[in-house]
Amino acid sequence: MNAAHFNSLSLDELWRFHQQVTASLTQKMLVQKAKLEERLHKIGLADEATRFDRKRRPYPPVRPKYRNPRNPAETWSGRGRLPRWLRPQLRGGGKLDDFLIDQTSVQKRQTN
Repeated sequence: MNAAHFNSLSLDELWRFHQQVTASLTQKMLVQKAKLEERLHKIGLADEATRFDRKRRPYPPVRPKYRNPRNPAETWSGRGRLPRWLRPQLRGGGKLDDFLIDQTSVQKRQTN
């Protein structure tokens, strides 16, 4: 079929043709999918191909880098969003370096 043939068809005829093509494509895709699933089943990968429960890569724990001087229990690693306790203190003129945890004191506490 060439473009001139399509131009000569009415809207109803084109719509019927579209529905026939869509039905034929759907059927062929289902047959192809069934063949592929059968091949996967034969080689033993069918169960693995259907599951998407990949585990996340294990990341090492991140030590805190900053501490709230008003509440030493509140710490932040420096990753992600700014914690609520740090935002007003930075707006008030504080610098991020003012909240750094002294690494030597951290190491002493970890060895004790």
